[in-house]
Amino acid sequence: MDDLLFRQAMGKFATGVTVLTTAHEGDVHGMTANAFMSVSLDPKLVVISVGHRARFLEKVTQSQRFAVNILAEDQELMSKHFAGKPQGEVQFASLDGLPVIEGAVAQVTCDVASVYEEGDHTLFIGRVTDIKLQDKNPLLFFSGQYCEVKTLEANKL
Repeated sequence: MDDLLFRQAMGKFATGVTVLTTAHEGDVHGMTANAFMSVSLDPKLVVISVGHRARFLEKVTQSQRFAVNILAEDQELMSKHFAGKPQGEVQFASLDGLPVIEGAVAQVTCDVASVYEEGDHTLFIGRVTDIKLQDKNPLLFFSGQYCEVKTLEANKL
C-alpha cells in the first residue's frame, strides 16, 4: 500500500493534540505530537512516539524526562508553534521540575521508564510523576484539521 493511503487512513482516527516538552542543560525543547496514550494504571505509565528525524528525540534521550501537555481548544497556535511554525515567544510554567504549557487541559510529567525503537519512531514509556488538570475542552485533530468538541445533549425520554 502507498504511504499516502496509510496517512489518510490514520488521519481518520480523531486524536487530542499534545505538546511534548523537556529540558536539557537549561534549555527547553518541545514538539507537537498526537501519538500519545495511557498504558497502565498501576504503575501509572504513558507512551509517546517521537520520529527519528525530530530534534526532540535527542533531547528527551539526554534528559530522560518529559512532560505531555494536552492542549485546550484555544491553543491551536501553540500546536502550530511547536510543529515548526513559530507564533512568538512562549512562556512556560513548571511542574515537577519540567517546563509545561500554561492553560493546557492536562500537564503530565514523566520519567522515562523504557525505550523501544520501532520503524521510523522511538517509543518512550514514561512513569508518571505528577499531573495538573484544568476544566477546559481539548483541542482535537481529525483528517488533517483542528476541531473542537461539540457538547452532545442526551435524548430526553
